[in-house]
Amino acid sequence: MTYFRKLYAGLCLALVFLSSATLATPMPIQPVAATARNKGRETGLPIPRYVSLKAHKARMRIGPSTIYATKWIYMKTGLPLEIIDEYGHWRQVRDDTGTTGWMHSALLSGLRTAVVAPWLTTNAMLRSKPETTASLTAELQPRVLLSLHSCTGAWCSVSVREHSMRGYVRQNMLWGAYPGEMFQ
Repeated sequence: MTYFRKLYAGLCLALVFLSSATLATPMPIQPVAATARNKGRETGLPIPRYVSLKAHKARMRIGPSTIYATKWIYMKTGLPLEIIDEYGHWRQVRDDTGTTGWMHSALLSGLRTAVVAPWLTTNAMLRSKPETTASLTAELQPRVLLSLHSCTGAWCSVSVREHSMRGYVRQNMLWGAYPGEMFQ
């Protein structure tokens, strides 16, 4: 073997070793708030960001094209998803369980929704005002789907989808709004 082939083989082995060491490290699934430096190369919008599912039936694929296999089929309009990357008309998304894959942008909407945090062991309180002392409107179990109207960084104005209940939930009890995120 020539010197360059040995060098190349050694570099390949080093890359395999580094890749396997990286894969063994668990990745956090908690969202990371977008900053001005993290912009999507296709849209110029912040990465990561939350969107919702527009389609009644949407395929999550393992790659950014219809030639890639379907990883998961979502059948609930309005589910919140987090966009973590962009490629052409495709968006790499993550759901509230940490599952990631690619969806065509036509399947997604900019309307904000959230689910009551799946990691909660107690119910989230829907209150009449954005105060812990405000009257209780309802107790919401984890994974209840909500429409987001606005967030102050501490509280979000929400309505329970498919019901007429409306109120405020602590922002840290939701998956679909970043900690401290404010929007109208």
